[in-house]
Amino acid sequence: MTARAVRLGPRSLLSLVLVSAVGVIAFTWPFLAPPASTLNAHAQDAPWLFAGLLVLLVAVVAATISESGLGAKAVAMLGVLAATGAALRPIGAGTAGIEPMFFLMVLSGRVLGPGFGFVLGSVTMFASALLTGGVGPWMPFQMLAMGWFTMGAGLLPGRAGLRGRTELALLSAYGFLAAFAYGTAMNMAGWPFMGTLASHISFDPDAAVPANLARFVAYCVATSLGWDLGRAVVTVVLTLTVGPAVLKALRRATRRAAFETAVTFDDRRPVKHPT
Repeated sequence: MTARAVRLGPRSLLSLVLVSAVGVIAFTWPFLAPPASTLNAHAQDAPWLFAGLLVLLVAVVAATISESGLGAKAVAMLGVLAATGAALRPIGAGTAGIEPMFFLMVLSGRVLGPGFGFVLGSVTMFASALLTGGVGPWMPFQMLAMGWFTMGAGLLPGRAGLRGRTELALLSAYGFLAAFAYGTAMNMAGWPFMGTLASHISFDPDAAVPANLARFVAYCVATSLGWDLGRAVVTVVLTLTVGPAVLKALRRATRRAAFETAVTFDDRRPVKHPT
């Protein structure tokens, strides 16, 4: 049986479900609120309010998961992987979506499980934002989206026994689709901030849902389709080429860490014999 760095208990699962539900609303509220709603009357303020709320909720989920089973060895593994992911993110930044950190998140979530994956994705995105100076109202959305992205890899089937080319194909397919899903989610988070900068593709609080949906699709095609495709292709290529070695290293480290074995300290003192 495969060991997990974090075993999600009922309280952790409940907090994760609740924050995910609130997160879905935070991402999709432009399509949920009718034109005459009070929320649309504050269309410029709503993204800021949701960003502040998500910071608190992601922190609560991370704390709950940590309390339920994130031990010292798992914290050490989390620190190493988050630092590596944060260091990988600036590579290729601004160049056709070349973001190698995504493949590391997929493989880490696969090996270490969904609970660890959610915390790792959120912490990595937070650390990389501090490293690159990318702190802003979009950061909580990035943390939640990356948490979902990494957690999803841990929920893929066959985690205990699936190996070889079949597993690589599964992870590549997931990474390709999830890269587009991440980009679409972040488009949803940033789209309401546009205001009237581009009238034909920006969010219109007075328009009906079908009209705004058409604007959003045009916005995605015009601003991020090429970037998302680059991210997806890089994720697939790295998963197929370096993935086997990284998976092997992660699994070896997981076995040696023995996350589910409690840490004990031997306080026995040597007996002094009379001379």
